[in-house]
Amino acid sequence: MDREWSDNQPIYRQLRERVIAMILDGVLREGDPLPSVRTVAAEYRVNPLTVLKAYQELADEQLVEKRRGLGMFITPGARDLLLKAERMKFLTEQWPRIHATIQRLGLRPQDLLNSDGEPSSTSSPANHEDNNKKEKP
Repeated sequence: MDREWSDNQPIYRQLRERVIAMILDGVLREGDPLPSVRTVAAEYRVNPLTVLKAYQELADEQLVEKRRGLGMFITPGARDLLLKAERMKFLTEQWPRIHATIQRLGLRPQDLLNSDGEPSSTSSPANHEDNNKKEKP
């Protein structure tokens, strides 16, 4: 996990997001224990209550479970639950802006799949407009 914190969001929320990213990336798997509150607090030089608040949010969302005397563990199905939520968030919050930019720039699917980042020769905005004119009666 990154040791830098942003001023844009409370630290406990950033810590929560980092744990979520680790679950999505497969660094933490179902059944794996979370690092102890004390360990995280010491390593990242934050108040243990801050770590506890982040962990409690994860527990409230049923992504982790408390096991008395053992700690907190990633729940079965946590990754699938997160994937579903993150996909929905992307499609409702980020995709509309991305789609609008794609439309505004006249990009086509092959341009987006082109590995060198350069538009294909047949997809310049002028060619794209010409193709649109040809398709319309």
